[in-house]
Amino acid sequence: MQESIRWYAVYTKSRQEKALTARLLAKGIEAWIPLHKTLRQWSDRKKMVEAPLIRSYVFVKIPLIQHDDVLHTPGAVRYIWFNGGPAAIPDIQMELLKTIVGAGVETEVISSNLKPGIPVKIIAGPLSGLTGELVYHAGRNRVIVRIDHLEQVISLSIPAGLVEVRSTKDERRTKVRGTKYEGRNY
Repeated sequence: MQESIRWYAVYTKSRQEKALTARLLAKGIEAWIPLHKTLRQWSDRKKMVEAPLIRSYVFVKIPLIQHDDVLHTPGAVRYIWFNGGPAAIPDIQMELLKTIVGAGVETEVISSNLKPGIPVKIIAGPLSGLTGELVYHAGRNRVIVRIDHLEQVISLSIPAGLVEVRSTKDERRTKVRGTKYEGRNY
């Protein structure tokens, strides 16, 4: 019986994401790190650099038998655990993360201890069809896409006109018009 190959999140030593990814790839292990462009400032200059979107995480696609090979690679610390074992991340969520990174939209990672918000769907643009939660964050409407088992969420800047509310009780959909919905502030 062939063992299934799944995606797992590996926690890395500080600032070792790119080095660990290179080492894993050199070992023949499929590894991926979501990178985004960000402006960094030093005392004498500013520069756009590619930085990890989720700090201290590298994603590997391996069978269970290779778990130790990954952990014995310099820079790897441990797997992210969920329900008593390494958290296997569904392929659909990894494809979603790759789509978000490839879309070139402004992103930031924030803590996932947010209360559930209004379920929404993006109706236009490169992320059309993507679903998430709408929250009021930093004075702007934000669509939050929850990535299960990582204790992280990806926050996207999306104009309110490109988002529609998904009703959980019926299929009726209403466009979001600002930060108020049914008399409640978000």
